[in-house]
Amino acid sequence: MIKGSKGGGNTRTGLIFEGKTDLSNFLSQQPHYSVVDHDVFYYNKKVAEVYKKHSFYSVFLKKLEIDWTKHISKRLYPDDSIFVLLNNILFIIECKHQEVAGSVDEKLQTCDFKKKQYKKLMATANIDVEYIYLLDNWFRKEQYTDVLDYIHSVGCDYYFEYIPLTRLGLPVPPELVVD
Repeated sequence: MIKGSKGGGNTRTGLIFEGKTDLSNFLSQQPHYSVVDHDVFYYNKKVAEVYKKHSFYSVFLKKLEIDWTKHISKRLYPDDSIFVLLNNILFIIECKHQEVAGSVDEKLQTCDFKKKQYKKLMATANIDVEYIYLLDNWFRKEQYTDVLDYIHSVGCDYYFEYIPLTRLGLPVPPELVVD
């Protein structure tokens, strides 16, 4: 899917927005993928690790022996995150759903700050960070043009309704590829 478009024939190859998206469940339902605890396997080879909210600190940072208090002053809890071993990148995925104008509007403007905070956390582990919003169609409205431009201008990203597996650097099962 091209950002800003309505989707395409290959939308089956990405994380689909369902209001409450769960990356772990989505991946475990894809051909040749399995998720055990936080580990993601493709054809039985570990390719990534997934963490939601509190487990980002209690499992991921603990495993890396990173004391968050030495790097940032307040915890940030990602809706979802995936550390892709294939490219050594931690993707922070924030899902934003809106039905009426409200506080989510301003939250979209915080991606630069949050990405920098996550980069501070990952610096000692030499892991790069990318910050992606998974937005529902509410945010396609013209009134969001400036904030969507801002998201890109600060090195963050967004997708409507789904994120392609290839954007995360994950393999796409051959039977899901649509020509």
